[in-house]
Amino acid sequence: MESMNYKYLSSVTSNQSGKPQANGSIWTSVKNFFRIFKTTKAFLKVLLDDRGNLDLVEELSTSLVDNRAFQLTVESMKAKPEVASIIAERYMAPPHDLKALLEYPQDSLGYTYASSLKEAGLQTITAKVKIDSDTSYVENRWQQTHDIWHIITGFDTSEIGEIGLQAFYLAQFQLPLASMLIANSLISTTLLQPDELSLLLSAIAKGWEMGQTAKPLIAQKWEEAWEKPVAVWQAELNIQPIFQIEPVLT
Repeated sequence: MESMNYKYLSSVTSNQSGKPQANGSIWTSVKNFFRIFKTTKAFLKVLLDDRGNLDLVEELSTSLVDNRAFQLTVESMKAKPEVASIIAERYMAPPHDLKALLEYPQDSLGYTYASSLKEAGLQTITAKVKIDSDTSYVENRWQQTHDIWHIITGFDTSEIGEIGLQAFYLAQFQLPLASMLIANSLISTTLLQPDELSLLLSAIAKGWEMGQTAKPLIAQKWEEAWEKPVAVWQAELNIQPIFQIEPVLT
């Protein structure tokens, strides 16, 4: 029996009529194959990891930057003027100074964000990809603001809370990493922690619902209004934050 890889590599040398493709088309197909291989390998590493290694998640995320799915996602994002504007501007704030943010009022986004990271012993996230395309910009920006999204939506940083936030991402702009992390979590939870599946599904459902009704968070310049209360941000963005994930009743 022919392997899937053999069939794929054979198919890249000819088009549907059986005629050889131009060298450029062959090269594009080969590059796409290796992109898929790289992403699949990274996905399996995350699936088999039982230590919560964030470096593996970053590897998976980085492997998707040049993926066609991400490119299509960014094109669809531009249908919203405010999102198209921030992508065109490629707005990136300076690294977040957590110490300075702790000087803001306690109900402000700046203070809440900084204090939550300090309490959890976490540092700000910085993407390790060069911004030289729309997809690489979106990759950098969502990572820079990821923990702000946690604050605004109310999803905590537990495994289930993280997947709830990924469902929010998926509803907002179909981030490829989000769908892969959700798929990964569904597989691992079903096989290893089936008693947690109901809570996981509830988090996914809630995140998707919230993301569908909220204004686009990727378009926000949070750093220009650190002093604004979290509750005001939530009201302006049409978000009812989640405080507790309830299991699906069966």
